[in-house]
Amino acid sequence: MPHLAILVCALSIFALGGLWYSPALFGRAWGRANGLPTGPKAGKAKHPASVYGVAFLMAWLAAYAFVILVGHGAATLHHWLHHGFVCGLGIAATSFAINYRFADRSTTLLLIDGGYHTVQFTLYGLILGLWT
Repeated sequence: MPHLAILVCALSIFALGGLWYSPALFGRAWGRANGLPTGPKAGKAKHPASVYGVAFLMAWLAAYAFVILVGHGAATLHHWLHHGFVCGLGIAATSFAINYRFADRSTTLLLIDGGYHTVQFTLYGLILGLWT
């Protein structure tokens, strides 16, 4: 099992999330969809270390589960990318869609969060496909 690659996958989503949820991409729309302030005070609150610790742990577990699901033998980059996209869109994003419909969350929020996890797993596929 490519343990170092899995660690890189888990760390990669922090870079992805920093960009994805930044004001340059979807941060403002995500904040509005969640009813969060988007003016001068937006982003001033500090996240506790436990938020990032749990996020890293979940990302690490997701990367391990992805490798177990897809297999960690020799495979092509296309194989890894294809499975990453399918897992992200077909499992993660659709799971969000179910929960968001019952919670009456906006389609905008679903597209942002579901899109993030689709890209997350595709990024996992890219990293693992290049690594193996």
